[in-house]
Amino acid sequence: MKKILLCFYLFWSCILIMGCSKNGDCNSIDGDYISDTNLEEEKEEDINNHLEKSAEEGITAKVKENPPENTVTDNEYALISPEGDTLATRINPPENYKRMQEDEKSFTAFMRNLILKADGSPILLYNGEEKSNQSDHVAVFDIEIGDKDLQQCADSIIRVYAEYYWSIGEYDKIAFHLTNNFLMEYLKWRDGYRLSVSGNDTSWIKSAEYDDTYDNFLAYLEIVFMYAGTISLNSEGIDINTEDIEPGDMFIKGGSPGHCVLVIDMVENNKGEKAFLLAQGYMPAQEFHVLINPLHEDDPWYYAEELTYPVKTPQWTFEEKSLKRWFK
Repeated sequence: MKKILLCFYLFWSCILIMGCSKNGDCNSIDGDYISDTNLEEEKEEDINNHLEKSAEEGITAKVKENPPENTVTDNEYALISPEGDTLATRINPPENYKRMQEDEKSFTAFMRNLILKADGSPILLYNGEEKSNQSDHVAVFDIEIGDKDLQQCADSIIRVYAEYYWSIGEYDKIAFHLTNNFLMEYLKWRDGYRLSVSGNDTSWIKSAEYDDTYDNFLAYLEIVFMYAGTISLNSEGIDINTEDIEPGDMFIKGGSPGHCVLVIDMVENNKGEKAFLLAQGYMPAQEFHVLINPLHEDDPWYYAEELTYPVKTPQWTFEEKSLKRWFK
Protein backbone atom coordinates (compact mmCIF):
# COMPACT_ATOMS: atom_id res chain seq x y z
CA MET A 1 0.00 0.00 0.00
CA LYS A 2 2.85 2.38 0.88
CA LYS A 3 4.45 1.65 -2.49
CA ILE A 4 1.19 2.50 -4.22
CA LEU A 5 0.90 5.81 -2.33
CA LEU A 6 4.54 6.62 -3.09
CA CYS A 7 4.02 6.01 -6.82
CA PHE A 8 0.86 8.14 -6.74
CA TYR A 9 2.80 10.99 -5.05
CA LEU A 10 5.64 10.79 -7.58
CA PHE A 11 3.19 10.80 -10.47
CA TRP A 12 1.47 14.09 -9.44
CA SER A 13 4.81 15.69 -8.63
CA CYS A 14 5.90 15.08 -12.22
CA ILE A 15 2.66 16.58 -13.49
CA LEU A 16 3.28 19.77 -11.46
CA ILE A 17 6.87 20.01 -12.70
CA MET A 18 5.79 19.60 -16.33
CA GLY A 19 3.29 22.44 -15.87
CA CYS A 20 6.09 24.91 -15.04
CA SER A 21 7.48 27.28 -17.67
CA LYS A 22 11.03 27.47 -18.95
CA ASN A 23 11.82 30.44 -16.78
CA GLY A 24 10.63 28.68 -13.66
CA ASP A 25 7.15 30.26 -13.55
CA CYS A 26 4.21 27.94 -13.10
CA ASN A 27 0.61 27.97 -12.14
CA SER A 28 1.23 26.89 -8.58
CA ILE A 29 3.35 28.62 -5.97
CA ASP A 30 3.33 27.11 -2.53
CA GLY A 31 0.11 25.32 -3.42
CA ASP A 32 -1.82 28.55 -4.30
CA TYR A 33 -3.60 28.72 -7.69
CA ILE A 34 -2.94 31.78 -9.94
CA SER A 35 -5.81 32.71 -12.30
CA ASP A 36 -5.45 33.62 -16.00
CA THR A 37 -6.25 37.23 -15.07
CA ASN A 38 -3.32 37.36 -12.72
CA LEU A 39 -1.10 35.86 -15.42
CA GLU A 40 -2.15 38.58 -17.90
CA GLU A 41 -1.33 41.25 -15.30
CA GLU A 42 2.11 39.73 -14.78
CA LYS A 43 2.70 39.58 -18.55
CA GLU A 44 1.73 43.26 -18.93
CA GLU A 45 4.08 44.18 -16.09
CA ASP A 46 6.90 42.20 -17.73
CA ILE A 47 6.29 43.96 -21.07
CA ASN A 48 6.33 47.38 -19.43
CA ASN A 49 9.55 46.52 -17.61
CA HIS A 50 11.06 45.43 -20.95
CA LEU A 51 10.05 48.66 -22.68
CA GLU A 52 11.48 50.76 -19.85
CA LYS A 53 14.72 48.85 -20.06
CA SER A 54 14.79 49.22 -23.85
CA ALA A 55 14.33 52.98 -23.55
CA GLU A 56 17.17 53.19 -21.05
CA GLU A 57 19.39 51.32 -23.50
CA GLY A 58 18.51 53.70 -26.37
CA ILE A 59 16.04 51.42 -28.18
CA THR A 60 12.83 53.09 -29.33
CA ALA A 61 9.67 51.05 -29.59
CA LYS A 62 6.95 52.58 -31.83
CA VAL A 63 3.39 51.36 -31.73
CA LYS A 64 1.31 52.07 -34.87
CA GLU A 65 -2.33 52.68 -34.10
CA ASN A 66 -5.01 52.33 -36.75
CA PRO A 67 -6.26 55.88 -37.53
CA PRO A 68 -10.03 56.39 -37.75
CA GLU A 69 -11.51 56.43 -41.23
CA ASN A 70 -11.42 59.70 -43.24
CA THR A 71 -8.80 61.16 -40.89
CA VAL A 72 -5.73 62.86 -42.40
CA THR A 73 -2.56 61.44 -40.89
CA ASP A 74 0.95 62.81 -41.02
CA ASN A 75 1.73 60.35 -43.81
CA GLU A 76 -1.05 61.61 -46.10
CA TYR A 77 -0.21 64.28 -48.64
CA ALA A 78 -2.39 67.39 -48.47
CA LEU A 79 -2.93 69.44 -51.62
CA ILE A 80 -4.39 72.35 -49.66
CA SER A 81 -2.65 74.13 -46.77
CA PRO A 82 -5.48 76.23 -45.27
CA GLU A 83 -3.10 78.56 -43.46
CA GLY A 84 -1.38 79.65 -46.68
CA ASP A 85 -2.23 83.09 -48.04
CA THR A 86 -0.81 82.82 -51.59
CA LEU A 87 -0.92 80.24 -54.37
CA ALA A 88 2.59 79.13 -53.44
CA THR A 89 1.67 78.52 -49.80
CA ARG A 90 -2.01 77.47 -50.11
CA ILE A 91 -2.11 75.03 -53.04
CA ASN A 92 0.63 72.43 -52.94
CA PRO A 93 1.95 70.61 -56.02
CA PRO A 94 0.67 67.07 -56.55
CA GLU A 95 2.87 64.29 -55.21
CA ASN A 96 6.09 63.90 -57.23
CA TYR A 97 5.57 67.30 -58.88
CA LYS A 98 7.28 70.56 -58.02
CA ARG A 99 7.07 74.21 -58.87
CA MET A 100 9.86 75.20 -61.22
CA GLN A 101 12.13 78.06 -60.23
CA GLU A 102 10.97 81.30 -61.83
CA ASP A 103 12.51 84.73 -62.22
CA GLU A 104 11.11 87.05 -59.55
CA LYS A 105 9.81 89.38 -62.26
CA SER A 106 8.02 86.64 -64.19
CA PHE A 107 4.26 86.43 -64.51
CA THR A 108 4.32 83.06 -62.74
CA ALA A 109 6.11 84.52 -59.73
CA PHE A 110 3.64 87.40 -59.68
CA MET A 111 0.65 85.04 -59.61
CA ARG A 112 2.20 82.79 -56.98
CA ASN A 113 2.57 85.74 -54.64
CA LEU A 114 -0.83 87.38 -55.07
CA ILE A 115 -2.67 87.41 -51.77
CA LEU A 116 -5.61 85.04 -51.33
CA LYS A 117 -8.57 85.57 -49.06
CA ALA A 118 -8.86 83.22 -46.07
CA ASP A 119 -9.41 79.56 -46.88
CA GLY A 120 -13.09 78.78 -47.34
CA SER A 121 -14.02 82.34 -48.32
CA PRO A 122 -17.07 82.61 -50.59
CA ILE A 123 -16.96 84.35 -53.96
CA LEU A 124 -18.54 87.79 -53.70
CA LEU A 125 -20.30 89.69 -56.46
CA TYR A 126 -19.65 93.35 -57.21
CA ASN A 127 -22.64 94.29 -55.00
CA GLY A 128 -21.28 92.42 -51.99
CA GLU A 129 -23.67 89.50 -52.26
CA GLU A 130 -22.42 85.91 -52.40
CA LYS A 131 -22.38 84.15 -55.74
CA SER A 132 -25.10 81.50 -55.87
CA ASN A 133 -22.67 78.75 -56.93
CA GLN A 134 -19.96 78.31 -54.29
CA SER A 135 -18.91 74.76 -55.20
CA ASP A 136 -16.54 75.39 -58.12
CA HIS A 137 -13.59 77.11 -56.46
CA VAL A 138 -10.76 76.26 -54.07
CA ALA A 139 -9.48 79.79 -53.41
CA VAL A 140 -10.41 83.44 -53.93
CA PHE A 141 -7.92 86.19 -54.78
CA ASP A 142 -8.00 89.26 -52.56
CA ILE A 143 -8.47 91.73 -55.41
CA GLU A 144 -10.93 94.61 -55.10
CA ILE A 145 -13.41 94.54 -58.00
CA GLY A 146 -15.33 97.76 -57.34
CA ASP A 147 -19.06 98.21 -57.05
CA LYS A 148 -19.98 98.16 -60.75
CA ASP A 149 -20.89 95.17 -62.89
CA LEU A 150 -17.75 95.53 -65.01
CA GLN A 151 -14.97 93.12 -64.01
CA GLN A 152 -16.34 89.92 -65.51
CA CYS A 153 -14.42 87.10 -67.22
CA ALA A 154 -12.24 88.81 -69.87
CA ASP A 155 -11.98 91.88 -67.66
CA SER A 156 -10.53 89.78 -64.82
CA ILE A 157 -7.77 88.49 -67.08
CA ILE A 158 -7.11 92.00 -68.41
CA ARG A 159 -6.90 93.18 -64.79
CA VAL A 160 -4.32 90.53 -63.91
CA TYR A 161 -2.21 91.26 -67.00
CA ALA A 162 -2.29 95.00 -66.28
CA GLU A 163 -1.51 94.56 -62.57
CA TYR A 164 1.47 92.37 -63.49
CA TYR A 165 3.00 94.94 -65.83
CA TRP A 166 2.24 97.72 -63.35
CA SER A 167 4.06 95.77 -60.62
CA ILE A 168 7.28 95.51 -62.65
CA GLY A 169 7.12 99.02 -64.09
CA GLU A 170 6.59 98.01 -67.74
CA TYR A 171 3.81 100.52 -68.26
CA ASP A 172 4.20 100.61 -72.03
CA LYS A 173 2.89 97.03 -72.23
CA ILE A 174 -0.39 97.94 -70.57
CA ALA A 175 -2.48 98.38 -73.68
CA PHE A 176 -5.62 96.57 -74.82
CA HIS A 177 -7.72 96.66 -77.93
CA LEU A 178 -11.36 97.57 -77.47
CA THR A 179 -14.08 95.64 -79.26
CA ASN A 180 -13.97 98.16 -82.16
CA ASN A 181 -10.22 97.43 -82.45
CA PHE A 182 -9.12 100.79 -80.98
CA LEU A 183 -5.91 100.35 -78.98
CA MET A 184 -6.30 101.87 -75.54
CA GLU A 185 -2.85 102.52 -74.12
CA TYR A 186 -2.29 103.22 -70.44
CA LEU A 187 0.57 105.66 -71.13
CA LYS A 188 -1.78 107.89 -73.14
CA TRP A 189 -4.29 107.81 -70.30
CA ARG A 190 -1.57 108.56 -67.73
CA ASP A 191 -0.49 111.57 -69.80
CA GLY A 192 -3.97 113.07 -69.65
CA TYR A 193 -5.61 111.80 -72.82
CA ARG A 194 -9.19 110.58 -72.67
CA LEU A 195 -11.45 108.74 -75.08
CA SER A 196 -13.69 110.57 -77.50
CA VAL A 197 -16.38 108.22 -78.78
CA SER A 198 -18.68 109.04 -81.66
CA GLY A 199 -20.70 106.08 -82.81
CA ASN A 200 -18.16 103.41 -83.59
CA ASP A 201 -15.32 105.91 -83.98
CA THR A 202 -12.93 106.37 -81.09
CA SER A 203 -10.02 108.79 -80.67
CA TRP A 204 -7.87 110.42 -77.97
CA ILE A 205 -8.30 113.97 -76.77
CA LYS A 206 -6.08 115.76 -74.23
CA SER A 207 -8.37 116.72 -71.35
CA ALA A 208 -6.61 115.95 -68.08
CA GLU A 209 -3.31 116.41 -66.29
CA TYR A 210 -0.52 113.84 -66.06
CA ASP A 211 -1.44 111.35 -63.33
CA ASP A 212 0.58 108.24 -62.54
CA THR A 213 -1.29 107.27 -59.36
CA TYR A 214 -2.67 103.81 -58.81
CA ASP A 215 -6.19 105.22 -58.55
CA ASN A 216 -5.83 106.70 -62.03
CA PHE A 217 -4.54 103.34 -63.26
CA LEU A 218 -7.73 101.73 -61.94
CA ALA A 219 -9.80 104.46 -63.63
CA TYR A 220 -8.09 103.55 -66.93
CA LEU A 221 -8.97 99.88 -66.42
CA GLU A 222 -12.59 100.71 -65.71
CA ILE A 223 -12.90 102.27 -69.18
CA VAL A 224 -11.18 99.24 -70.72
CA PHE A 225 -13.68 96.95 -68.97
CA MET A 226 -16.55 98.97 -70.45
CA TYR A 227 -15.41 98.61 -74.07
CA ALA A 228 -13.34 95.39 -74.19
CA GLY A 229 -14.38 91.78 -73.73
CA THR A 230 -13.82 88.22 -74.90
CA ILE A 231 -14.11 89.24 -78.56
CA SER A 232 -11.29 91.78 -78.36
CA LEU A 233 -9.13 89.70 -76.02
CA ASN A 234 -9.52 86.66 -78.26
CA SER A 235 -8.45 88.66 -81.30
CA GLU A 236 -5.26 89.73 -79.49
CA GLY A 237 -4.23 86.17 -78.63
CA ILE A 238 -2.20 83.78 -80.76
CA ASP A 239 -3.01 80.08 -81.04
CA ILE A 240 -0.70 77.70 -79.17
CA ASN A 241 -0.52 73.93 -78.80
CA THR A 242 -1.38 72.25 -75.52
CA GLU A 243 2.17 70.92 -75.12
CA ASP A 244 3.42 74.54 -75.06
CA ILE A 245 1.02 75.73 -72.36
CA GLU A 246 2.42 78.00 -69.65
CA PRO A 247 1.16 80.45 -67.00
CA GLY A 248 -0.45 83.49 -68.59
CA ASP A 249 -2.08 81.49 -71.39
CA MET A 250 -5.85 81.33 -71.55
CA PHE A 251 -8.65 79.16 -72.79
CA ILE A 252 -11.02 81.58 -74.48
CA LYS A 253 -14.20 81.63 -76.51
CA GLY A 254 -14.86 85.07 -77.92
CA GLY A 255 -18.46 86.04 -78.35
CA SER A 256 -21.63 87.06 -76.65
CA PRO A 257 -21.88 84.97 -74.68
CA GLY A 258 -18.23 84.04 -74.42
CA HIS A 259 -15.89 83.05 -71.64
CA CYS A 260 -12.22 82.68 -70.73
CA VAL A 261 -10.10 81.16 -67.97
CA LEU A 262 -6.46 81.89 -67.16
CA VAL A 263 -3.54 79.53 -66.53
CA ILE A 264 -2.11 80.91 -63.27
CA ASP A 265 0.50 78.37 -62.13
CA MET A 266 2.31 75.26 -63.32
CA VAL A 267 4.25 72.34 -61.86
CA GLU A 268 6.27 69.55 -63.40
CA ASN A 269 7.50 66.07 -62.45
CA ASN A 270 10.83 64.42 -63.25
CA LYS A 271 9.34 62.96 -66.46
CA GLY A 272 8.60 66.45 -67.75
CA GLU A 273 4.84 66.00 -67.32
CA LYS A 274 3.04 69.22 -66.42
CA ALA A 275 0.02 70.21 -64.37
CA PHE A 276 -1.53 73.65 -64.07
CA LEU A 277 -4.14 75.70 -62.20
CA LEU A 278 -6.95 77.71 -63.77
CA ALA A 279 -8.72 80.82 -62.49
CA GLN A 280 -11.64 82.91 -63.70
CA GLY A 281 -14.00 85.80 -63.21
CA TYR A 282 -17.57 85.44 -64.42
CA MET A 283 -20.93 87.13 -64.89
CA PRO A 284 -22.12 89.12 -63.09
CA ALA A 285 -18.85 90.80 -62.05
CA GLN A 286 -17.30 88.77 -59.25
CA GLU A 287 -14.06 88.05 -57.44
CA PHE A 288 -11.29 86.27 -59.35
CA HIS A 289 -11.06 82.69 -58.10
CA VAL A 290 -9.11 79.43 -58.53
CA LEU A 291 -11.18 76.67 -60.11
CA ILE A 292 -11.63 73.05 -59.18
CA ASN A 293 -11.04 70.36 -61.82
CA PRO A 294 -14.34 68.59 -62.65
CA LEU A 295 -12.40 65.38 -63.42
CA HIS A 296 -11.29 65.10 -59.79
CA GLU A 297 -12.88 67.70 -57.57
CA ASP A 298 -10.60 66.97 -54.61
CA ASP A 299 -7.56 67.88 -56.74
CA PRO A 300 -7.64 71.30 -58.47
CA TRP A 301 -4.67 70.61 -60.76
CA TYR A 302 -5.28 70.07 -64.49
CA TYR A 303 -2.85 67.45 -65.82
CA ALA A 304 -1.39 67.85 -69.30
CA GLU A 305 -1.76 64.14 -70.04
CA GLU A 306 -5.51 64.49 -69.37
CA LEU A 307 -5.81 67.53 -71.61
CA THR A 308 -8.01 66.63 -74.57
CA TYR A 309 -10.64 68.69 -76.33
CA PRO A 310 -13.24 69.62 -75.45
CA VAL A 311 -11.67 70.91 -72.22
CA LYS A 312 -14.20 70.96 -69.41
CA THR A 313 -14.01 73.57 -66.67
CA PRO A 314 -16.69 74.00 -64.00
CA GLN A 315 -18.74 76.59 -65.89
CA TRP A 316 -17.58 76.35 -69.51
CA THR A 317 -16.41 73.76 -72.04
CA PHE A 318 -13.72 74.92 -74.46
CA GLU A 319 -13.36 73.53 -77.95
CA GLU A 320 -10.20 73.01 -79.99
CA LYS A 321 -8.23 76.15 -80.93
CA SER A 322 -9.36 77.88 -77.75
CA LEU A 323 -5.89 77.91 -76.07
CA LYS A 324 -4.21 81.26 -76.72
CA ARG A 325 -1.33 83.43 -75.58
CA TRP A 326 -1.69 87.18 -75.09
CA PHE A 327 1.67 88.31 -73.73
CA LYS A 328 3.59 90.82 -75.82
